[in-house]
Amino acid sequence: MILINMDEKRKSAFIFFLLFLSLLIVCNESISNYVIFKMGAGSCTRLNHIKRDASAYNRDLFSAIQETAQVEDREVGLLRLLGITASPESIDYVQNKTQFQLHTLLTEQRHQKTWNLSERIQKDIQAGLHMLLSVDEDIVERLATLRTQKESLEKAAAEVEETLLARKKIYIYGCGATGRLAKQMESAFWRPFWKRVKGKGRIWSKIKSHLSESIEEELIGEMTGGDRALISSLEGFEDLQLIGRLQLDDRKIKKGDLVICVTEGGETSSVIGTILASLDQWKKEEGYDPGQSKKKLYFVYNNPDERLFLFTRSRQVLEEPGITKINLATGPQAITGSTRMQATTIETFVIGNILEKGLERTLSRFLSKKEMAKLGWKKEVSLEDKLGEFSFLLEEVKKNVPSLARLTELEAKTYSSGHFSTYFAQKGLTTVFIDSTERSPTFRLYPLDKTSEPKRRCWIQVWTPAADLEDAWQGFLGRPFRGLSSAFYKKPFEDEIDDPYLKKAALESLKQAGDDQQYLYDFSFADWNLENRGPAKDDLGVVVCLAPEETELKNKDSPFRRFTDLFLEKGAKVTLILVSEKPEKEILKLVQKILEPPQNQDALTVVPLEIKSEGDPFGLNQQIALKILLNTHSTAVMTRLGKVIGNTMTNVSPSNLKLIGRATFLIQSHVNDVLSRPQWVKLHGVRKPISYGEANAVLFEAISFLKDRQREVGQTAEVALSIIRILESFRLGRGISQEEALEIVQKIGLSQYLEEI
Repeated sequence: MILINMDEKRKSAFIFFLLFLSLLIVCNESISNYVIFKMGAGSCTRLNHIKRDASAYNRDLFSAIQETAQVEDREVGLLRLLGITASPESIDYVQNKTQFQLHTLLTEQRHQKTWNLSERIQKDIQAGLHMLLSVDEDIVERLATLRTQKESLEKAAAEVEETLLARKKIYIYGCGATGRLAKQMESAFWRPFWKRVKGKGRIWSKIKSHLSESIEEELIGEMTGGDRALISSLEGFEDLQLIGRLQLDDRKIKKGDLVICVTEGGETSSVIGTILASLDQWKKEEGYDPGQSKKKLYFVYNNPDERLFLFTRSRQVLEEPGITKINLATGPQAITGSTRMQATTIETFVIGNILEKGLERTLSRFLSKKEMAKLGWKKEVSLEDKLGEFSFLLEEVKKNVPSLARLTELEAKTYSSGHFSTYFAQKGLTTVFIDSTERSPTFRLYPLDKTSEPKRRCWIQVWTPAADLEDAWQGFLGRPFRGLSSAFYKKPFEDEIDDPYLKKAALESLKQAGDDQQYLYDFSFADWNLENRGPAKDDLGVVVCLAPEETELKNKDSPFRRFTDLFLEKGAKVTLILVSEKPEKEILKLVQKILEPPQNQDALTVVPLEIKSEGDPFGLNQQIALKILLNTHSTAVMTRLGKVIGNTMTNVSPSNLKLIGRATFLIQSHVNDVLSRPQWVKLHGVRKPISYGEANAVLFEAISFLKDRQREVGQTAEVALSIIRILESFRLGRGISQEEALEIVQKIGLSQYLEEI
């Protein structure tokens, strides 16, 4: 590293000095041999040890000099070839942001089961879908282990009960995919359940005196960045422990409330900031007892502890006796690093069952078995048995792969031919919305369109039965939109963020996180969307029904039927995803009644899932089955479109420090893979692998180049642009420009380029 900042003259002098030093060591070795000879055999042993140590040091020194010189030559070679120098931000990232370079984590590794996914799915969609679903078997195995080691889960369920009876709050916090999980716990499970309970007057009258009058408000699902982050991530927020503490204060969470912090990787700064801030509330009280705080503070994550101990912030939590840790690690993800899949699926399933079991124990104190049955608990099922139900959900999705494959092929063709899709849901809205929005950062797509867009850019949009955009948000969240107030967050950002890059990013993102953001997005099945975002010929409409919504398809005036008929009338294709308690035969009979006249048969596809809701008042199992299906489907669509290479997300958007690290490692891995191939060596000769620093420097150049060209470059990914620019420059023996690399990306894409090269 000493050589990097030297000019050529100083480098030559420094290397000469090192050679001179080595000569002295060689001379010293000769002298030591002479001394040993003169001193006699009695002293030989001790001096031979000294001699061997000196020789080893000498070899290590030469090795270090040689390696440093090679790295320097390599970096100068590539960057000089491209005509660039590493930007200050890149240098800062490589040297000072090592705690965000996470490619050693298990969730960042490639899964053997999906190694050649991109190749397989081009030839056989069903085989590709089965390949993706095979990784969910890892969840089945992890849950089987948890069923025998469920002490922490039982303890968490008991604390749900205790918290409700004490009229305290339950705060579930996450970031990105786990943040959306937290929102789902509140908006899809908790609030709908209590709305239903309060609709049963006699039952509510028996329990209301024992619980908070506003019980539906007592569970808060929060994500880094607030409700606006549901649409897309906000740069700079995830990387701050500070924002976790601030949101905890903003939502008025106090000591004694139940806090469950969820992070897929186990290293997310904002989530760690939240759990540590919660712990501080306990520690500042006199007579602090870690045995008491750990009953109320839970940290849920998906990587082995030994991998996470490398990261200071993670180790700080894992070594803390006042926090209960729940490790749900299942292994690598189906798509490398895509923790929206297996990691978030098992977290949603486990936390949902903890809440459901704690709630059951609470209500059974005051209600009869008959009354409990009316709320959905027809029979008592142990937490252990509930965890075992996952395997049945997975098998039901697998059983319907043939029909799902038709939807995958249809949606991929829709986008490749320049058309759009619209998903329509009500009970399943949160799950549908999450899958839709998470496609953007994972596969470098346009985020959901704002109402200000003159025409559609995002491939997908989501509608729900609602009169207008405010009504849609209310239906979605079960409450008014909740943003981050600049008055509350701005000054701490200005005063307490030392890193200049993070401070700048956080302050910019804060401008996009307020309550006003809700007016930029309209998900309503209402006049504005019908006039401005309505279906066209060869578009795709996807209707998602969760039991008993499928019965509404028989009613021509229901929103589900009106949406279906509208799309068919406009010449669009329609798919019905029906998660029902009815067997497939009954579902198909129901669908046949919709299709009039018969020539519409080819325009409609049905994907049925039979999932019972007995003993599941939250409808958790139906939502989990839908999540598995949609995650598998959307990943397959994007793989079919060339946005996955092998099983790596080469179109990832480097929007935070973790994703910058992932993008850097992807560039380095794919370039070095090509450089090591016999075909490349035969044509272009041996070339040393590129370094992490080189890959990062090229990535930051690509980020800068694409940043202000979104209209021009569309959905081009920085990773693909960087890989092609490096390899094509090596191939031609001259540095090609960003514009030349962009032309190749847009003309043939990364997948075809790597095949041809």
